[in-house]
Amino acid sequence: MNLLSAKNLSQTFDYELFSNVSLDLEAGESIAIIGVSGSGKSTLLHILSTLLKPDKGSVSLFGEDVATMSKKRLSDIKRDEIGLVFQSHYLFKGFTCFENLEVAAILSNQEVDGALLKRLNIDGTIHQKVTELSGGQQQRVSIARVLTKKPRLLFVDEPTGNLDKTTASEVMDIFFEYLQEHRAGMILVTHDDVLAHKCSRVYKLLNKELVEVR
Repeated sequence: MNLLSAKNLSQTFDYELFSNVSLDLEAGESIAIIGVSGSGKSTLLHILSTLLKPDKGSVSLFGEDVATMSKKRLSDIKRDEIGLVFQSHYLFKGFTCFENLEVAAILSNQEVDGALLKRLNIDGTIHQKVTELSGGQQQRVSIARVLTKKPRLLFVDEPTGNLDKTTASEVMDIFFEYLQEHRAGMILVTHDDVLAHKCSRVYKLLNKELVEVR
């Protein structure tokens, strides 16, 4: 099943970042996007995840063109079907870890998964305030919050920047297991070639083009 289809995307800010970028993502697949800083990786991710409108081109999610969706339909998809993981975790700082997860669970009509908390090694800190946790722990709470929603599409931007290599590898394994279990798809932006090559396909933004390298 096609989860995402991007056709002929182009984007310019002070200079042209990329042009005529096309991409398709099927259920169960993972795509990594690599490239030097400033090449437009995060901008492309923002367009694909509907956070930003492209200058040219189109994005379809689950067979529907984003540009022609009603505001309500797009809002519903963002709430229920899309999961965003950034290096900055954007947790509610006045809440405990569990309260952060509970908000996501209530909004998506899901339940907090105790097994997931254990896998991420945050089950022992779940009732602490977010501000009492290390950066790595906060990142893992952020990942748990996103997966609690049970999204069909994951957009992941440098998710392991605050994690040591062992934990980063374990977290990526959790993502890949999630994709298979839920027939979901993931687009990952990373500087880490090792993590990138764990994905089904790897693309590089190079000279304003998206080039498949594996």
